[in-house]
Amino acid sequence: MKFTTKIQLSVMMFFNFFIWGIWFVTMGTFLTKGDIGATGAQTGMAYGTQCLGAIVAPFIVGMIADKFFAAQKILGILHLIGGVLLYVISSSTNFDSFYSLLLIYMILFMPTLALVNSISLNQIKDAEKEFSKIRVWGTIGWIASGLIIGWMAWEASPKTLNITFLVASIVSVGFGIYSFFLPNTPPPKAGKSVSFSETIGLDALKVLADKNYLVFFIASILICIPLAFYYGQANQFLNEVGVESAAAKMTMGQMSETLFLFLMPLFFVRFGIKQMLLIGMLAWVLRYLLFAYGNVDDSLWMLYAGIILHGICYDFFFVTGQIYTDQKAGENVRSSAQGLITLATYGVGMYIGFYVAGMIVDQNAIDAGHNWNKIWIFPCIFAAGISLMFFVFFREKAKAKIEA
Repeated sequence: MKFTTKIQLSVMMFFNFFIWGIWFVTMGTFLTKGDIGATGAQTGMAYGTQCLGAIVAPFIVGMIADKFFAAQKILGILHLIGGVLLYVISSSTNFDSFYSLLLIYMILFMPTLALVNSISLNQIKDAEKEFSKIRVWGTIGWIASGLIIGWMAWEASPKTLNITFLVASIVSVGFGIYSFFLPNTPPPKAGKSVSFSETIGLDALKVLADKNYLVFFIASILICIPLAFYYGQANQFLNEVGVESAAAKMTMGQMSETLFLFLMPLFFVRFGIKQMLLIGMLAWVLRYLLFAYGNVDDSLWMLYAGIILHGICYDFFFVTGQIYTDQKAGENVRSSAQGLITLATYGVGMYIGFYVAGMIVDQNAIDAGHNWNKIWIFPCIFAAGISLMFFVFFREKAKAKIEA
């Protein structure tokens, strides 16, 4: 890969995830502590918009990116429209209007996760060795967004957190323009005679014929139920228990993720696919145990450890899963398959998870805030059950054939 191409792809990853992270992490605090005054269930609904967007994403990517238009052009258009929507969202004063606009935005944004993967993988010869070095810049973008929130002390005044949507709006428009200058990623099926199911991306379903991939696909859906508790509730939890500059502290998780992304080629050599995925799931079990019993007095280290575990939680399961999906799908349905796994993880699984998390948070509301011990024990036990299921039924153990 040319050095200039690597820079282009790294910048692409950085801004795609910066735009998401700058408002997503603190949205729960903004909704519950700001003027909107949302309930836990409503906050779960708001976070669930990303899941509805992820469910639609495979059809957008499969129908357009694989057949009609170059992926980088679709990426640019989606971000330009998204920038306008984010600006309008920043001025919402009630939950109904906020939710409606956010839902439209996330339907447009979630396909970009598959598109940036597709654009990157199209330029890469050895995904297992090279992809993580590009993907890490998305994590750095997320870190940058959290540090900016901490430096500006925006969490100290939740009612002014709408500024995060304004920042995302400006960056989204700029990034939308930049996207048109990314390496050309033409639709692989352009000019070919394809069926209706192939046109809308359903041909990616053929990867589910592989029994091991089917087990991975089901596990991906189920493990995202406990995952949603972290994304939807962690910032509110850390603020309630008294952790200062919680969003900035949460970037320790992305810093950990960055480290493990650089080390992943070594882990691919040492471990098989099954071991990599299983380690990622077990890390969620440990994380929620640490959150359940940690506090800011004598066990602050447990809260920090739970945050830092994000590197293992995310990289070992989700990044490994993206590479595993690329291996199983092949070139012709690459975009559709990435959209399919986005549907499974950020779509169906997390939608259920955000809904369940919202209900459990409301059920454990107390005068002083929430009984977080009971809230975190649920995803801990759930993740343990999924890990056991995966251990029993997933049989693919081959190690990646790459040089460290």
